[in-house]
Amino acid sequence: MKRNDKPRHIVLGVTGSIAAYKAAELVRRFKTRGWDVSVVMTQAAARFVGELTFRVLSRNPVLTDMFDAPESWRPAHLSYAERASLLLIAPCTANVMAKLAHGIADDALTATALACDAPIVIAPAMNEKMWDHPATRANVETLKKRGVTLISVAEGDLACGSSGRGRMAAVDDIVAAVEKRLCRKSR
Repeated sequence: MKRNDKPRHIVLGVTGSIAAYKAAELVRRFKTRGWDVSVVMTQAAARFVGELTFRVLSRNPVLTDMFDAPESWRPAHLSYAERASLLLIAPCTANVMAKLAHGIADDALTATALACDAPIVIAPAMNEKMWDHPATRANVETLKKRGVTLISVAEGDLACGSSGRGRMAAVDDIVAAVEKRLCRKSR
């Protein structure tokens, strides 16, 4: 099998941000490339976009809780981590970034991330003040040092009514970053 013919399995983590609605378009774009997609949602993400949306678009079960009944005898977060060609977290809130930086695995998504040895890409989304906070800046540096690919935040109108840096990157930019990271991994 040629390097580019390998089947891709993207695990998409969705966190509790208004930008969660853009994750549905990411699933659609990945599927049109012939990639398999599994979604892991935080409880907060489910307040913005329903699990059914991702189940229908991905054509796969959606993991929302560490204690959901697994598809097999293996805990779901472990099987998702093992199947991943790449873990993308988009949107990634400041809360989840902090958990990743400090190894906290207290929900299905962060446990999947901690168990994952595939490349991890995150697309942050948050208020400008949260993005610029020293704790967030330190977490960004920690994640970069560990090899996590961070997609730059965009500037513009924010859901809170202000304008500034902190918007999740455009879907096209996220798809391009995932493709680039997958190509780098397969070499």
